[in-house]
Amino acid sequence: MKFGVIVFPGSNCDRDMTTVTQGLLGLPTRMVWHQDTDLSDLDVVVVPGGFSYGDYLRCGAIARFSPVMDSIIAHAKSGKYVLGVCNGFQVLTEVGLLPGALIRNRDLHFICDRVPVKVERNDLLWTQNYQKNQVVTYPIAHGEGRYYAEPDTLKALEDNNQVLFRYCSATGELDKDSNPNGSLNNIAGIVNQKGNVLGMMPHPERASDKAIGLTDGLAMFEGLVSAIA
Repeated sequence: MKFGVIVFPGSNCDRDMTTVTQGLLGLPTRMVWHQDTDLSDLDVVVVPGGFSYGDYLRCGAIARFSPVMDSIIAHAKSGKYVLGVCNGFQVLTEVGLLPGALIRNRDLHFICDRVPVKVERNDLLWTQNYQKNQVVTYPIAHGEGRYYAEPDTLKALEDNNQVLFRYCSATGELDKDSNPNGSLNNIAGIVNQKGNVLGMMPHPERASDKAIGLTDGLAMFEGLVSAIA
């Protein structure tokens, strides 16, 4: 299998991602410049974190018009896999592959921390290597990570079990104190109805190397690889 990592002007987590997919897992990984449109050789497309186009206007608002985005939409609609992390999640909501939006954090300042996150379900390839309700630790780094959706959209997400990750306490409780950015329903990551598109604000790629003392994210990538392979 082969990964592709999109590179926009301003991306800064693309190399972090390839360090995992190519460096730790030893899998072919292609850096895809945002003006490229051929994704036919890829199994998983990753839209990484960073500050695409400087986050001008709002996060992801300019990146949605990059030539590569039509190809990413087609890739997802064909049933192949798309992962958006942090700014990548913002881009996926802007382009309509995922519902809702990411808005300014509740306290209106940038957050850079390691936080506990609850795995809501493990029947998808993204989380098959976790236990349901397992609490993992992922880094976050964002100023506009507060998940928001209209009531009907939020209800549909919950009814369809599309919430994959929630911010929580170290022991798994969901409350205001364990919600770092004010996301509705403590949402940290969601999938589309088919389950092949995942957007999440926390950074699993920054939690995958024992050299940095945090490896909870590696299980996500290993599960994804084993399921596709």
